[in-house]
Amino acid sequence: MSSSTAGLVISCKAAVAWEAGKPLVIEVVEVAPPQAMEVRIKVKYTSLCHTDLYFWEAKGQTPLFPRIFGHEASGIVESVGEGVRDLKEGDHVLPVFTGECGECGHCKSEESNMCDLLRINTDRGVMLSDGKSRFSINGTPISHFLGTSTFSEYTVVHAGCLAKINPLAPLDKVCILSCGISTGLGATLNVAKPKKGSTVAVFGLGAVGLAAAEGARIAGASRIIGIDLNPSRFEEARKFGINEFVNPKDHDRPVQEVIAEITHGGVDRSIECTGNINAMISAFECVHDGWGVAVLVGVPNKDAVFMTKPINVLNERTLKGTFFGNYKPRTDLPSVVDMYMSKKLQLEKFITHQLPFSEINKAFEYMLKGEGLRCIINMEE
Repeated sequence: MSSSTAGLVISCKAAVAWEAGKPLVIEVVEVAPPQAMEVRIKVKYTSLCHTDLYFWEAKGQTPLFPRIFGHEASGIVESVGEGVRDLKEGDHVLPVFTGECGECGHCKSEESNMCDLLRINTDRGVMLSDGKSRFSINGTPISHFLGTSTFSEYTVVHAGCLAKINPLAPLDKVCILSCGISTGLGATLNVAKPKKGSTVAVFGLGAVGLAAAEGARIAGASRIIGIDLNPSRFEEARKFGINEFVNPKDHDRPVQEVIAEITHGGVDRSIECTGNINAMISAFECVHDGWGVAVLVGVPNKDAVFMTKPINVLNERTLKGTFFGNYKPRTDLPSVVDMYMSKKLQLEKFITHQLPFSEINKAFEYMLKGEGLRCIINMEE
């Protein structure tokens, strides 16, 4: 049975960014039906991630306006385009800013999640199949963002960028798994892989860093050390298993030396979640020789250069990078949702604010002020 709106243009509300840094405007947009290998979904909940803020402020590579931002969300399939086999109307899904075509070398590799076809592209404002937008206002196209554009009641997404999840999972909680939380969690569980009883350092205690700490807690780390320049974050971080804190500003020597001293030679694992090049170097140099592993999560300035003495590597320290926590979106995200459903992963503590869609600009204000972790936006309010 197909939905009554399948194949038709849907008019709905969307929060449109008309120009950089200006409040979003709730507009009525037309959302075209999905084309080949595309799916149209009804967005139920969305949240604001720092990447939305960054491109809204036009700090990204190519400013593109008008645009519908949003990429951390949950929804329900309304209709599917030609060739879509494994999704149908009514399925509960998480849209993801990267994808899994299932055919390329990366998708066929057990070691990679960096799909050739659907890898993140921040500059593209159109759909892959025909190079056109599915959004318009009175005939004027509105650009997509990250292939998801979830600040709209309905959106069109490539089928390879949708993870089908347990329909019993509460969409107002699991929506945050479609970006930042999975990125931090996976960096620890899939890449750093700390052993039970190990010591872990987390650099940067925003939502991604706290998700990395949550991963260390789940893995059974005995010491989780949080490093941040903002001491007001320390109290909140205790909820995520962090039991020691280091503020680099409190010391007159490199923070990696401080960490090495308090851990008798260095931590077993470190996860860097700030993107600051100095923090990245510290995260690598603070791991123990012989077995230490450092994982870089934060995205640095494109001109930044990572510098360390080769002896630090020769002394059997490992440096790794990760993209979206090494999760393949369609294959792996359903199991992350199941971790939440089995109470192994706690998501409620990441959610600090909730707003109706009509007040979406407040979410930007919270993030600009550094208030809270994740703000859930109810698309039906």
